[in-house]
Amino acid sequence: MRRRIALAVGGAAVLTASLISAALAPVAQASPGLIAAMQRDLGLTAAQASARLTQEMTASRVMPAAQRAAGAAFGGAWFDPARGELVVGVTDPAVAAAVRQAGAEPTPVAISAARLDAAKAEIDMSAKTEPAPAAVSGWRADPRSGSVVVAVRPGAHGPEVEEFLVRARKAGPVTVVTAPKAEPFAAGTVGGDPYYINGNTRCSIGFSVHGGFVSAGHCGGTGSPVVGWDGSAMGNFAGSSFPGNDYAFIRIGNGWWTAPVVLGWGTVSDVLVRGSWVAPVGTSVCRSGSTTHWHCGTVLGHNETVNYSQGAVHQMTRTNVCAEPGDSGGSFITGDQAQGVTSGGWGNCGSGGETWFQPVNEILQNYSLSLVTA
Repeated sequence: MRRRIALAVGGAAVLTASLISAALAPVAQASPGLIAAMQRDLGLTAAQASARLTQEMTASRVMPAAQRAAGAAFGGAWFDPARGELVVGVTDPAVAAAVRQAGAEPTPVAISAARLDAAKAEIDMSAKTEPAPAAVSGWRADPRSGSVVVAVRPGAHGPEVEEFLVRARKAGPVTVVTAPKAEPFAAGTVGGDPYYINGNTRCSIGFSVHGGFVSAGHCGGTGSPVVGWDGSAMGNFAGSSFPGNDYAFIRIGNGWWTAPVVLGWGTVSDVLVRGSWVAPVGTSVCRSGSTTHWHCGTVLGHNETVNYSQGAVHQMTRTNVCAEPGDSGGSFITGDQAQGVTSGGWGNCGSGGETWFQPVNEILQNYSLSLVTA
């Protein structure tokens, strides 16, 4: 069948033999369109955007070794754009030299990532038996503040919120901030280049996997039929999870095929997918969706819980990339590395906002899938 995908190289990364070392330092070669999008959304010059892509790719590859070097003293990691390198929090100065040797810059923190993650997990478990009030937007472990950050809607007060905060503080240190309520970015049927569920809901394709593609779980339940942008049958939801998670696997047939491509929508060249290295906090990330097309921003946090009106969703990644209804399920990608599928957020692409995605590696693992890569 005819598809409108153009298999153009974009956002590709090239590793020279001399750079295949413990740090696996890559050299980024991005399409001109990708550089332009980063200039627009991140306020960078072309040279700064190109240099940042290379630095971020290095940070992604350094992070696993740096975490191993820190061991039990690991206090989280994030990319520092000002330094152009990965920063690793450590609770024990004795491991600083090993972290630095692994290619990251150590910095002292008060509490380990394991302790913070355990505190957040305890809050997650508590919220399963006694759901968080609607005024609570979500919560996340924040290594830089050494606390679990609980986001509450502006102006929200009352005994339910206070009771939730009391339970949260029993798990560990808590910092309270205000933030708008996030909601999934699903939409009714409109034109564009979408896929449709049950004939009346539009979402966006995330990434091609062998046998189909992955997207957001709130878009449809297991067994729901799916049609493509041209109205022809694609397949069905073979698996779906929402809330708790927000991911799905759609198995395709009927002449549809898979390609290792993220659409650039004319803003950038279509981007080839070559893997799924996890981008550290602080790195740039771009999103493709059927409503607002291509936008870029920064990874703000990992392993966050978002309290949607339908229920809490765990292990999400927060970004300051904008999105709107219909973008749900669409691709988040850094360079040529798949990051996750669009879940929900607040704001829009006129005034800005924040968007969360479900990490793609979790989806692949849960459904025993593998990415289609170039």
